[in-house]
Amino acid sequence: SDISSNEAGACACSWHWLATYFVIWYGVPYMTYDIYAMYLSHFYRFRVKGHEEYKQHSLKTVNSFVRREFLLVLHHIALLTILLPVTLVRFFRKDQGDFFIGCLFLTELSTPFVSLGKILIQLSLQDSWLHKVNGGMVLLTFFMCRIALFPYMYWVYGRHYGIPLYSVPFHLPLSANLGNSCILAPQVYWFVLLCRKGYRLYHFLYAVSPWHQFANVQLQSQAEFLMFLPHCLPVATYNKSPTAQH
Repeated sequence: SDISSNEAGACACSWHWLATYFVIWYGVPYMTYDIYAMYLSHFYRFRVKGHEEYKQHSLKTVNSFVRREFLLVLHHIALLTILLPVTLVRFFRKDQGDFFIGCLFLTELSTPFVSLGKILIQLSLQDSWLHKVNGGMVLLTFFMCRIALFPYMYWVYGRHYGIPLYSVPFHLPLSANLGNSCILAPQVYWFVLLCRKGYRLYHFLYAVSPWHQFANVQLQSQAEFLMFLPHCLPVATYNKSPTAQH
């Protein structure tokens, strides 16, 4: 690969055609569609709930969407109006930095797992093992590709110029550090929200799980074990089959 991180001496200066064409043919259309799709999701969610003002599209529904999803909307607009144009106009980058542009493209690697989680919930599979595994992948890819990615890029830059990681911010223009901080800050905020949601979900499931109760019960005989066992069966499979209990 022309922009492989294995060659630190070339990563900062090499050029790759995909850095430009990916933005033109995927980045801009995707971000534009994503804003529209988020609005439609917001509109029909409130329409189903019976809100009178959501019988048809209007400036009021758009304004409500922007207020409720302000951070996400701001994120998408900033990408469309600032970050993506800068990647296209090579004058601002002086024909350098395609490696780092490619790294920023990796931030969307967590999106398929986030979408899959929403789909599984709509299919009432939020208690399935697939949803739990997918939740782990969301946290892993979000952290690696949206948070750990930034210190990695600073490390690669420092390796290229032979300076330690802690000195890299002082060798970069203020605009570069501010830009990275503005991109990183909402990622950290969303990751904290994901961790809190995951903790509440799995802590609740563990607390109400009959197996958790079973672990705290002292059983003295095999007979007691067999009597207690049905109460430890998953609710989804035990309670939904009344005929199997007779």
